[in-house]
Amino acid sequence: MNQAIRRVWIALVILFVVCFGALSYIQFFAADQLSGNSLNKRQLYREFDLPRGAILVDGKPIAESVPTEDGQFTYQRVYHEPEVYAHLTGFYSLANMSTHLESELNSWLTGNSSDLFLDRLTAMFTGNTSEGAAVELTIDDRLQQAAFEMLPDDLRGHIVVTEVKTGNILVMASKPSFDPNDLSVHSTKLATENLKALTSVKGLSPYVNPAIGNRFTPGSSFKILDLVAGLESGEYDLDTPLVNPDSVNVGGANISNFIEGRCSSRTEADLRWITANSCNTPFALMSEKLGNAPFEDVVERFGYNQQLSIPLPVVNSHFPLNMSSAELAQSAIGGFENQATPLQMNMVAMGIANDGVIMQPNLIKKVIAPDLRVIEEPAPKEFSTATTKEIADQVAELMKGPVESGTAVRAQVPGVDLRAKTGTANLPSEEGEGRIVNSWITGFAPGDDPEVAITVALERIDYNTHSRVAVDLMKQMTEAVFNQ
Repeated sequence: MNQAIRRVWIALVILFVVCFGALSYIQFFAADQLSGNSLNKRQLYREFDLPRGAILVDGKPIAESVPTEDGQFTYQRVYHEPEVYAHLTGFYSLANMSTHLESELNSWLTGNSSDLFLDRLTAMFTGNTSEGAAVELTIDDRLQQAAFEMLPDDLRGHIVVTEVKTGNILVMASKPSFDPNDLSVHSTKLATENLKALTSVKGLSPYVNPAIGNRFTPGSSFKILDLVAGLESGEYDLDTPLVNPDSVNVGGANISNFIEGRCSSRTEADLRWITANSCNTPFALMSEKLGNAPFEDVVERFGYNQQLSIPLPVVNSHFPLNMSSAELAQSAIGGFENQATPLQMNMVAMGIANDGVIMQPNLIKKVIAPDLRVIEEPAPKEFSTATTKEIADQVAELMKGPVESGTAVRAQVPGVDLRAKTGTANLPSEEGEGRIVNSWITGFAPGDDPEVAITVALERIDYNTHSRVAVDLMKQMTEAVFNQ
């Protein structure tokens, strides 16, 4: 009998330990994971009845929770200047969960961050509603508005502007855009219908911030990195005479200069002239001479093939490894499977502008508790030392040419020393389309003491109709930044 009682007692103890362990795990270790699980509707419904923190730009809310009287929930998430900021804020929706900053900043916005533990504890004892923290962005509202307005409505375009010495993102604008208010409605049926309508818009996904989520061939804007690889190798300098044939064959790949450009006027030229006029064949021959290793090294230092968070997750730009000579030659002029996000090419310009050092791109200026104390204020930090100051200065010198007398001459702004590199990547066209390209320009200003890096990227545009748009947008954005 005693043996039977002992066995029952042992079994009860084991069951108690298992239950206590499971409860402890759920309460202390898995709480954040379960709260953030997209299937946890109870958590989402609970959060909808709380005053979610605001997302601020220049001290003004671009997303905030306001009291509502519709009877279903206490608060309604509202977005101001919604299309201008949609790709940054994302949306907060009952039917479609949350995206972008609404998702990445959720622990702060809901007040569940460990930084707000005492606030939650105080609210529990006083009976007050626990409030979320507000998050202020680094975005400059005037410049963001200007960038969005200047982007053509009928194109897939992106503009990124950063401070070269801090990495702070001043502008991240894209079209087409959408209204997050259509997805934050309390009616799940209406939110689902609105989402379906948005997903039918060509080139638009409300789940993707295209400036950091779309990667596409950068064309000749990539030649900035060719210049770094060539100058670092010691095989080239600014005055080295290079052969510049109309076309070359590298490993079976035929590489030609742009037939409508000025490259055919010289069969030999130095890097200044070749960069200004964006000739392809000298860079293809450079890739054949140097091989894969220098290019693979340089692109990684500038951010290719690396994960990045701003704190939005950034799709890693892609430069293939161990390519054949033909593939490398095409990649060296920004083609083949060489693909970059607009932010990536902005980081390239940032590195050249900042003496070879790329600062970590950042969207968060500060996090403000409900009692207005600042609980986090990220300090600038280095992402990488991409090259030496000597090499960066030489490349910066070469980037004068396109603006002064070459492919970016239309971007000139009187009184502003802009350095830039253009890029055009040819794409397969569909039936009924003309010549389809990706069009880029990336650069920085002022040249003698750089303040900002500016990148304009247009996806799948008709070259014959829109070949000058990217350069014209660079001029307009430069004027906006420097109040010209």
